[in-house]
Amino acid sequence: MRGAKSAKWVVGAIVVAMAATACGGGSNDSGKGGGATFRLGITEPKSIDPVNAQESEGTLVARQLFVGLYDVKDDGTLAPKLAESAKPNDAGDEWTFQIKKDTKFSNGEPVNAEAFIRGWTRVATKASASDVAYHMNGIAGYKELNGGSSDKFSGLSAEGDYTLKVKLSAPDFEFDKKTAHPAFSPMPKVAGAGDNKSFNDAPIGNGPFKMSGSWEHNKKITLVRNDDYGLTKAQLDKVELAILNPANGVTLEYKGFESGQFDWARMPVPQMPGAKKKYEPQGEWVKADVAGINYISPFNETSPMNSADARKAISYAIDRAEIAKGVFQGLQEPATALLPPNFKEVYKADVCSSCVKQDKAKAKEYAEKAGLKPGDTLDFGYNTGAGHEEWVQAVAKQVEDVLGLKVKLNGLPFKEALEKQQEKGAKGIWRQAWSADYPTADNFFAPLLSTNGINPDANGKALGDNRGRYSNPKFDELLVKARQTKDAGERAKIYNEAEKLAIDEDQAVIPTWKRTQYRLVNTKKFTNVKIDFYEDPNLAEIGVK
Repeated sequence: MRGAKSAKWVVGAIVVAMAATACGGGSNDSGKGGGATFRLGITEPKSIDPVNAQESEGTLVARQLFVGLYDVKDDGTLAPKLAESAKPNDAGDEWTFQIKKDTKFSNGEPVNAEAFIRGWTRVATKASASDVAYHMNGIAGYKELNGGSSDKFSGLSAEGDYTLKVKLSAPDFEFDKKTAHPAFSPMPKVAGAGDNKSFNDAPIGNGPFKMSGSWEHNKKITLVRNDDYGLTKAQLDKVELAILNPANGVTLEYKGFESGQFDWARMPVPQMPGAKKKYEPQGEWVKADVAGINYISPFNETSPMNSADARKAISYAIDRAEIAKGVFQGLQEPATALLPPNFKEVYKADVCSSCVKQDKAKAKEYAEKAGLKPGDTLDFGYNTGAGHEEWVQAVAKQVEDVLGLKVKLNGLPFKEALEKQQEKGAKGIWRQAWSADYPTADNFFAPLLSTNGINPDANGKALGDNRGRYSNPKFDELLVKARQTKDAGERAKIYNEAEKLAIDEDQAVIPTWKRTQYRLVNTKKFTNVKIDFYEDPNLAEIGVK
């Protein structure tokens, strides 16, 4: 999340709300150099420091402040940033990265191989208690560092100032793709430990933007252009991120765009048809089929969802087509796989048999096998303020009507929701979504479904993104096998086998909708505004009219 988040946990855009009325479009005061201020609304992030940036809001900011070895293009291909080359050895268990010379952090410190080792070590060390550290668990020495028996990352070394050597604990021919995650950012010496509060709230990075002051919690985050950025400089002078009430954030975004407060906004689904009719002719309507998926996460360790039969009963009870047509007004499509169609080399439709079509008879059959009885209570959690209320209520009603269960809805602000899911003994089902952090199927399977993705602390709190705590040794073995397979075609077949095991046979999670994103954007003032691979505005590339 978002792994994810997180990985990043993603915030959706469906909410029942009153239509906002005001004048459309926005205005900006031009700044020096022909730049301008680009304004948008977010909800309170968990972290904007790469040490723990995980959900969509936090990673949006972290990606503006830091640049690593690679980024990802809109089409899902890797875009070199500070990596001039990346070479695996023949076995695939060692990578050598040549780093671009003579770039620096905004405080003047050099960005070199040691800066990358410093940043990665800071994330993985036990004291940081990072929810995104697991992205590095394939690097030799991770277990010792994350477990507290060492303070060094033994798999990392520098040869000279600009050559980074990475020794893996097992072969991984897609490791270079994983370094696109913010957790793999370089760090200046001034960052200190992962719990350095002053740095956490005002990170000093090497990205296209830098902080203007500190994060004003529950109020705003302000970024300004980093004129010392070592790559193509941003045209925007400033980015203002207003932190909105999580109870109705999407509604406030839409109203803010209508009134001219924001230049980028999500919309409540009931208002989308009207917004499309109004703003598409003006070129202010943006659509993208993105590399993400929406799903429901059953908590596999605790009753009543601790059997595959119970999980299948819930999945078969959901009429995805009806909700897509009614609640989403045709703006979203049902999902029948965990992977999104963007992953063309690996994607297969209808992997999830229970997702293809509602089947009330099979839902009741599996419920009986699982011991689910009419009148039993099923907890259903979701994050508020992101527009999930209406579809969550629709799913709850279908499950109640088909199976006779009593569905108890539990809406919490996003930050609290993530913390609740981590608790030992968490039960029931939770609304989840995942947007890719890097372009590999492993980015869905490892964080969300692997045993390593649970990453429990001493108290049983799940620090990883496998909040449902699914664990199957055979699935874990297939992931290892896929990583060490050099041929991409053969690797895809292994990932297909792993997905079928987890999603069809075990019903580890319940896919619901593909992710098609819609945004409103102020094209009266700005050019080249897109929804990027991460479902965010491409702030570093936006032009100014």
